[in-house]
Amino acid sequence: MSEKIKYELEFVIQSSPQLLYQYISTPSGLSEWFSDNVNSRGEMFTFIWDDSEEEAKLLSKKSGERIKFRWLADDEDGSDYFFEMRIQVDEITKDVSLMVTDFSDDDEIDENKMLWENMISNLKHVLGSA
Repeated sequence: MSEKIKYELEFVIQSSPQLLYQYISTPSGLSEWFSDNVNSRGEMFTFIWDDSEEEAKLLSKKSGERIKFRWLADDEDGSDYFFEMRIQVDEITKDVSLMVTDFSDDDEIDENKMLWENMISNLKHVLGSA
């Protein structure tokens, strides 16, 4: 199995950090833009798209700031891969950005970045930030 490559994306979002955090950290918020439905039981989150399901383990979160997950398939492989969404506020301009950290196979990076761009576009639409 080849090593995945870490990449980061930054999206400027017109939203308060508190509201944005609700959309990246709660099952109801995530189900509005990230996947069709999200269920959580403790630190286990189930993401549902059409006819597929993926489970992720909540690794860490800091209220109002960031949330980090690991897909169960990666967890079972013993890998250290994760995806994290972090809210960053520019101290001077007060612009709010959502920083996304994820891992991908080399030949899928462009596709995965495009997927994130589409999902963040959905998030901005839900927030009225588009």
